[in-house]
Amino acid sequence: MLALIFDDQLRLTADYPAPPLRPGEALIRPHLAGICNTDIELTRGYMGFRGVLGHEFVGTVVACDDETWVGERVVGEINAACLTCPTCLRGDYTHCPQRTTLGIAQRDGVMAELFSLPVSCLLRVPPGVSDEAAVFTEPLAAALAILDLHHLRPTERVAVVGDGKLGAMIVQTLRLTGCDLTLVGRHPERWELFQRQGVRCMLGSDAPPAQFDFVVDCTGQAAGLATARALVRPRGRLLLKSTFHGPSQLDLTPLVIDEVLLLGSRCGPFAPALRLLERGLIETAPLIHARYPLAEAATAFAAAHGALKVLLEIAA
Repeated sequence: MLALIFDDQLRLTADYPAPPLRPGEALIRPHLAGICNTDIELTRGYMGFRGVLGHEFVGTVVACDDETWVGERVVGEINAACLTCPTCLRGDYTHCPQRTTLGIAQRDGVMAELFSLPVSCLLRVPPGVSDEAAVFTEPLAAALAILDLHHLRPTERVAVVGDGKLGAMIVQTLRLTGCDLTLVGRHPERWELFQRQGVRCMLGSDAPPAQFDFVVDCTGQAAGLATARALVRPRGRLLLKSTFHGPSQLDLTPLVIDEVLLLGSRCGPFAPALRLLERGLIETAPLIHARYPLAEAATAFAAAHGALKVLLEIAA
């Protein structure tokens, strides 16, 4: 089958082996796949991944032992957990020590004509949610992880550092709490959507230091993390949302002196993400920068650098 793989180089191959139908899993034909910064970081050596890239998708189930899934339009959580270990039994599926992660760790991803994912990871897409919106479910769920694990008061001053792909989801999610929200970014040409939604937007050089109760870094860059650190007030909370390939030189001593609570956040809940999309509370169409067929995947990846969402069209 046609697939986009990374094996020390990014390349398209027409003869990649199609996945077999495994017990408890479904074979899915993706319609659209999104390129995110994690995919780009994987091509730079992050996680040492080798195989088919991609984890943001919407598609149709074409084969499954449970025939009730066949023909269903689905999205899917990216962590395939064992569901039997102590970590899973306490509900922490995304931290299962035996997990594989779609297109990121030990499991081929979605940028191919067919891929496999456990049925336990699948969610049906509501009829009113288009493919173009549904493909944003995974990054929107990642944004919702912040609110799922950390209480955010509507009276708090909140800054999101990073106006890229993930930042666009996080800003739209956190604004629903009614908090005093500021987007700190480097691309004013992207701000019209957020300003229309009532979000204050500014450059990092204009943001007041040490004035925010809760700061989210989603830049994927060491410099962005430093900016986020400068914005959080003493005894505030600093949440790290993005991953990147390479070391960070962040000095942790000031965090101790200022008693800043340092938090991490990764994957989030898909069902609430689909509800937000179904209710039209999250805008996705303005975030789509370009669409390319899978055959032009190399061009699509080049376009995704420094852009908002680039989509791969894989099947109708």
